[in-house]
Amino acid sequence: MRVTFNELAERELNDAAQYYELEQPGLGGAFITDVQKCADAILAYPLAGSIVRGSIRRRLCQRFPYGLLIP
Repeated sequence: MRVTFNELAERELNDAAQYYELEQPGLGGAFITDVQKCADAILAYPLAGSIVRGSIRRRLCQRFPYGLLIP
């Protein structure tokens, strides 16, 4: 199993990474790494996120103000 992003979410992720990279070199890569760790945690513990609505859960990244939704 793997985590995938829809087109709009992937665009938002890339835009955020570019923003962080412009703010400080290397920060964009750190952001992507944090999101990947969050995605890995979702795969390991899919029911650990808080319920947003119905069966949709949200998992927050540790270092950056970013969250992933899990259907």
